[in-house]
Amino acid sequence: MTQDTQFPAPDFSLPSDTGETVSLAGLKGQAFVLFFYPRDNTPGCTTEAKGFSADMSAFEAAGARVFGVSKDSLESHGKFRAKQELTVPLLSDEHGSLCEDLDVWKEKKMYGKSFMGIERSTFLIDGAGTVVRAWRKVKVPGHVEDVLAAVKAL
Repeated sequence: MTQDTQFPAPDFSLPSDTGETVSLAGLKGQAFVLFFYPRDNTPGCTTEAKGFSADMSAFEAAGARVFGVSKDSLESHGKFRAKQELTVPLLSDEHGSLCEDLDVWKEKKMYGKSFMGIERSTFLIDGAGTVVRAWRKVKVPGHVEDVLAAVKAL
């Protein structure tokens, strides 16, 4: 489900598996994509991260950076990135503050059990720090192409 409602992106500063700290302030003036995924090395998350990795040059050519975000540790991210040969930087939101600020930390149900987890979601933020598109309850097939089209339309 895509939403076109615009709202200010929450302030954040998160460590990346590349060794940099990525923050809203540090990205000022450029568009970027944050895709939230439940867990490293699971099938849907791997497919999604590989999709964004495969199109990194197209996103960069369109003027946007891309970051994956989950609550996994930097160590887990590093192993995931190496194993899957990902090029997309992965941000660790271990404390869940950005997950909560963007309302992706949700109650989920599987096999009759309830638990808290990340709802697969993607946000396109413009250079002014405004969320201009939000995709919630993302289905992986075709998603990267939809996000890239939205970036190109900025």
